[in-house]
Amino acid sequence: MSGLARAIGFLTMIVVVSGAVLLGAGFFWFVGQIQDEEVRLDGKADGIVVLTGAATRIPDAINLLTSDYGKRLLITGVHRTTSEREIARLNALNERVFACCIDLDKSALNTLGNAIETRRWVRDRGFTSLIVVTSSWHMPRAMVELSHQLPDAKLIAFPVVSEKIRSEPWLTNPEIAKLLLSEYLKYVFAVVRIKLDPDLA
Repeated sequence: MSGLARAIGFLTMIVVVSGAVLLGAGFFWFVGQIQDEEVRLDGKADGIVVLTGAATRIPDAINLLTSDYGKRLLITGVHRTTSEREIARLNALNERVFACCIDLDKSALNTLGNAIETRRWVRDRGFTSLIVVTSSWHMPRAMVELSHQLPDAKLIAFPVVSEKIRSEPWLTNPEIAKLLLSEYLKYVFAVVRIKLDPDLA
C-alpha cells in the first residue's frame, strides 16, 4: 500500500471516528433536553397547538384551553376519518367547545407538515404567541420545525411526559432507548435540512 493510500485511509478513519463521537455526544445532549417532569406554565399565549400522536397530548392541550391559557386550539395531524364529534366524545367535551375554540388540521402527515399548517393557522388568526403541546421526546424536533416556520412568533413548550419516560431510565430500557435514538436522528436530519436549505418550506 502506498503512502498516499495509507494517509487517505487514516484520514477516513479519523473522520468516521470523529463523526461517531460527535453523534454520540449529541445524543446525550439531546436526551438531556427531554423533560421527565411536567412543566408549569408561567404565562398565557394567543393560541395553543397540539401535534397528534401519544394519547395524552390532546387532553392536556384541551385542559390548557379550558383553563384559559390560550384563546383557541389547533389540533394538527388529525386522521382524515376522525370527526370533531369523536374527539369531543373521547375527551368528554361538549361539541360547542369545538365550534367555539378548536380547529382540526387533517392535512399534516408529519412534523414538518404540522409546522406548515400551524404557520398558516397562526397567520390567519393574527397570533404572535403559541403554546406547543407534544410528547417530551418529540418537543426538540417540533420546536425546530415550528421555529423555522414561525421565526417571529413566541413559542412556549408544554412537553407531555409519558409515565414510561418518567419512571424508567432509558439506559436500562431498550424500547425507550430505541425511541430516543430514532427521534434524535430525525432531529439531526431536520436541523441539517434547515441549515442546508433554509428557504425550503
